[in-house]
Amino acid sequence: MFHFDIDNLKDEITDLEAKMMEQGFWDNHDKAQKILQTSKRLKDKIIVFEGLYSKWEELQLLAQMGIEERDSSVEKEVSNGINELTGSIDKLKIETLLSGEFDKSNAILSIHSGAGGLDAQDWAEMLLRMYSRWSDKKGYAVKTLDILPDTEAGIKSVTILIQGENAYGYLKAEKGVHRIVRISPFDPSGKRHTSFASVDVMPELDDSIEIDINPSDIKIDTYRASGAGGQHVNKTESAVRITHLPTGVVVQCQNERSQHNNRGTAMKMLMAKLIELKEMEQMERIDDLKGDYSQIAWGSQIRSYVFHPYNLVKDHRTNAEMGNVGAVMDGELDVFIDEYLKQRNI
Repeated sequence: MFHFDIDNLKDEITDLEAKMMEQGFWDNHDKAQKILQTSKRLKDKIIVFEGLYSKWEELQLLAQMGIEERDSSVEKEVSNGINELTGSIDKLKIETLLSGEFDKSNAILSIHSGAGGLDAQDWAEMLLRMYSRWSDKKGYAVKTLDILPDTEAGIKSVTILIQGENAYGYLKAEKGVHRIVRISPFDPSGKRHTSFASVDVMPELDDSIEIDINPSDIKIDTYRASGAGGQHVNKTESAVRITHLPTGVVVQCQNERSQHNNRGTAMKMLMAKLIELKEMEQMERIDDLKGDYSQIAWGSQIRSYVFHPYNLVKDHRTNAEMGNVGAVMDGELDVFIDEYLKQRNI
């Protein structure tokens, strides 16, 4: 059931403003910034709600005037206004479903090519473009943390940071294996091929969240960075790969110039992944976690993108589908994300 508790939001804002007035508020700059950001986010929600309510009152008044004056010309205006208002309310409903602990966080999204050779690597690169375009439409910033391109075509793997409010809350719907069916551009005979790529999503943790990791449980490797980023990335072993031995989780980062910064980012990624796994398995200790990753191949896909012999994108978890594959690849993902969030909160 859709419920938007304005009174509770106003109470939260009052509490936050009281904290802002406390002596020494700016002593901890990072904490102060988070309080300011939270206050702004809550105020923005109230502004959106009040704007929708005002629009509803205007439409009611316009409809009443049309009835009283027997003016049928306002019917189309009222109808269009109701459709627009309904769309805005639906969007607000989806945002209320993002109530998880990390839903408001930035998202770290990784794509790995699977079964399918060059086609799979090309597919991984297509998915990277798709998520980049989706992020652009949302007004989110995208930053490449790690990329492993192939000399022939596509990418073997890539990890990006998507920065924006609710980025993780939305993109957690994309975690899983994605399947493409198309005429292969790499097959001279023009045969239809099926390829796979996996998408993993985790929240970016802020510095206030810590998790104990036994130093003996991790293996840290350094290597020369590859891919875009300027010639400097190849001169020193600045890229960092961290393996968590008990779970087999591997994270890596090569975006920053210094090994120190790459190591810090990779450790944040590792902590986020371990927290996610702990929540999934409901374990109290990191030591108890066990890696459990599905094969990136047939039968494990969450969504299929069919380019041939017909055009269709279908989500196998929710049965949501769209016939315009081009639009989906251009970042039109909300129909799938929204349906996933709705079903998760039924």
